[in-house]
Amino acid sequence: MYFSFIVPVYNRPDEIDELLESLTKFTSTIPFEVVIVEDGSTIPCQNVIEKYTDKLTISYYFKPNSGPGDSRNYGMKVAKGDYFIILDSDCIIPQDYLTQVQQSLESEYVDCFGGPDAALDSFSDIQKAINFTMTSFLTTGGIRGGSEKVDKFQPRSFNMGLSKKAFEASNGFGNIHPGEDPDLSIRLWNLGFKTKLIKNAFVYHKRRISWEKFQIQVNKFGKARPILNSWYPEHTKITFWFPSLFLLGFLFSILFAIFNIYFFIGVYGFYFFLLFLTSLFSNKSIKIALYSVWAAVIQFYGYGKGFLLSFYKIQMLKQEPQKVFPELFFKK
Repeated sequence: MYFSFIVPVYNRPDEIDELLESLTKFTSTIPFEVVIVEDGSTIPCQNVIEKYTDKLTISYYFKPNSGPGDSRNYGMKVAKGDYFIILDSDCIIPQDYLTQVQQSLESEYVDCFGGPDAALDSFSDIQKAINFTMTSFLTTGGIRGGSEKVDKFQPRSFNMGLSKKAFEASNGFGNIHPGEDPDLSIRLWNLGFKTKLIKNAFVYHKRRISWEKFQIQVNKFGKARPILNSWYPEHTKITFWFPSLFLLGFLFSILFAIFNIYFFIGVYGFYFFLLFLTSLFSNKSIKIALYSVWAAVIQFYGYGKGFLLSFYKIQMLKQEPQKVFPELFFKK
């Protein structure tokens, strides 16, 4: 099996440098190539690529800006491999990553897989807190990953494998973003392909995010989900409502507290305290634990608000997603 790493990049030469450096440290001899797709960047990374031409089998393509999904499709069309591994440019890859992938596929082959993400010690405190919140079983991280069936996993496009056969049958990613990865997973299921989670094939995902950018990101996640539910109602889950119900419940708990009923606000207080302790145990830092609580607040608020707005406009008013939320769609 010959693997092709597909990496879209937009104005991030420093990230590409770190990613490529990590790929040179693989401990296996499994053959692979790297395909870098520059998505109309004004700060190109071609000079960085040239540093690695004698260390990696690498190719570089520049195209007009059309979004990450279309850039991944472009990369898979020009790649030489029979199995593609899609990465975000802000990832750093462990030395045994490809070994874990190949062993899992040899043991139980699927045409699409996903892997988890983790944080390095070198990440900023905000990055570590956001990583904790995005992956914890106490937050929507559990809904995104841990609570999903391993053999019915919806891979995320920062760490995702796709066979050439599955790409050609599905035509790859659509133009919605975010939401392009669950959209592709569901279309693959409908075509008869299987997906799975490879737990040991994790990447270090930097999540180049400030608090403001994180709120914008999770708000878009929330907006995208009712759109996907309207496209694929058979795959709707009650868990998709959890952030919105959490947000509404918190507002009602404040209302009850005004009338001297403190039980519900106390439940929320206990939850945030539990979140703090869990992060403290995991990260060994009071500062990161406090940041983790704040990240969870942003996550629930941003996602919950976006989900409710989108549910109202898309599923109740039956409005056209591309017209209501043009920021979620790239023009090909």
